[in-house]
Amino acid sequence: MDWIAVQPYYKVEREITGIEQQSVVSERAMYLYPDKIVTWRREFSLNDVFDMSFRRMGAEGGILYLHTKRGVYSYTVKIGPDPFMKAYRALQTDQRNKL
Repeated sequence: MDWIAVQPYYKVEREITGIEQQSVVSERAMYLYPDKIVTWRREFSLNDVFDMSFRRMGAEGGILYLHTKRGVYSYTVKIGPDPFMKAYRALQTDQRNKL
């Protein structure tokens, strides 16, 4: 099954080795499919997703929030997620119209 939209995000993890602390940045992607949203570690059925929101932090990036039945999950993005959010909302509207 092909994805409909993709949103890059990143995760910063701190690693402590010996006497120093390092930050490791992992580039990841969130994929929107017709029936689910898939991230690096999680998979959400669209039936479990209520909404998405975005809070800008700095000039370009910010935090994308995924509001689900299991809670709110945050993803740090470098570029605004407007196309991804529009694709999600269009998909939700299509699914509601089919009911």
